[in-house]
Amino acid sequence: RKKYQGTWNHILVDEFQDTNPAQMEILQLLVGDPNGKKSSFWICGDDWQAIYSFAGASVGNILTFKDQFPESSQFILKLNYRSTPQILKACMNLIKRNVKKIEKTLNTENPQGEEPVVLDAANEEEEATVIANEIMDLLARKRFRHKDIGILYRANFQSRAIEDAFAQQKIPYHIENGMNFYQRREVKILLDYLAVINNPSSQEGDEALKSIMNIPNRYIGRKFISEVEDFSIRKDVHLWDGLKSMPIEIPYLKQNVRVFTGLLKPLIKDSPKMNPAEVIHILRESLNYDAYITEDDVPSPDDSKIANINELQMVANKFDDIKSLLKYAETFNEELSNDENGVSLMSIHKSKGLEFPAVFLIGMVEGILPNKQADIEEERRVCFVGMSRAMKLLYLTYSHTSAGKKAKRSSFLDEIMDHHDLS
Repeated sequence: RKKYQGTWNHILVDEFQDTNPAQMEILQLLVGDPNGKKSSFWICGDDWQAIYSFAGASVGNILTFKDQFPESSQFILKLNYRSTPQILKACMNLIKRNVKKIEKTLNTENPQGEEPVVLDAANEEEEATVIANEIMDLLARKRFRHKDIGILYRANFQSRAIEDAFAQQKIPYHIENGMNFYQRREVKILLDYLAVINNPSSQEGDEALKSIMNIPNRYIGRKFISEVEDFSIRKDVHLWDGLKSMPIEIPYLKQNVRVFTGLLKPLIKDSPKMNPAEVIHILRESLNYDAYITEDDVPSPDDSKIANINELQMVANKFDDIKSLLKYAETFNEELSNDENGVSLMSIHKSKGLEFPAVFLIGMVEGILPNKQADIEEERRVCFVGMSRAMKLLYLTYSHTSAGKKAKRSSFLDEIMDHHDLS
């Protein structure tokens, strides 16, 4: 302890609201020089933006800092340089409902702007269409650029409906630190299974089969797949036909391949008479797929990967056959969905530290924002972070149904618009 106390005489910690209890203890040990040299300890943070408890962070570190260091001085930086007074007021309306917080009143010298806009729709698809239409209006009438606009959501599965609407209206976009919905691993695997089922004896079927042959794990390695490819080339057949007819010496491989082909054969035969969503349901059950992607024997229905494949299954319900679904998924090309100058799509957590002239905070329904499993005060902070990314325009959107079920609009909307008295 003495060694390190003497090494660093001045300590500065940024984003202090994101520290965890162990880090707090380390800092307490480091502060102060045993040799009596002049030292300082500075922290910078915002308790209103403490949103990482899932990663072990404790908002209590910053809330109790004065108690831990009673001789410390506190400087509150109240001037906001980003948002209009109207957006700032909406943010304050929300966060003032929290009990555990450092009291402060934010203000700005920015010019007056427009009031936040609340948009509602019948379902997620209509919500996405409303947002796409509003964006087209911002581009045409208000001279916004695509990159001036951010779409923020509480959970990653919510991007799917937005991506669908953007594809239909040819709105370029990119997903911050992520990939488009139909390229996410848990979704892509199911699409590859569908590609094999739809047309096993084809070039597309060959590529898809290679990617799913060992998913879930069947102890099928690259060497075996290469052997099947070589056998198929020699026999001048597609990979599926080669896999079914190639002699296999190793008993466990022979058994695993038999089970694999046994699963797919009836689906290949019957799929023309089946809805794609029905095929996905059978695959999820037969492969114990939910447990595989979550690495959990009892997968949580709230898991983000489960939410993604639930979204895929919901989309699949709209198509009469697998071919149509696959063709639709292929329309989400890299040029449209990975345009750095396009509209930004990201989770609220990913948006922290960023800003956009126009922000759409979507999916504001009970159970999503606020998340039904999270602490309500942290959920307010999450919402606050999302709203405070907006510089000039803020849209808050929700739908009356979510995942095919009736949804209740977020209680945060009434708090933001200050419809309820604090008492």
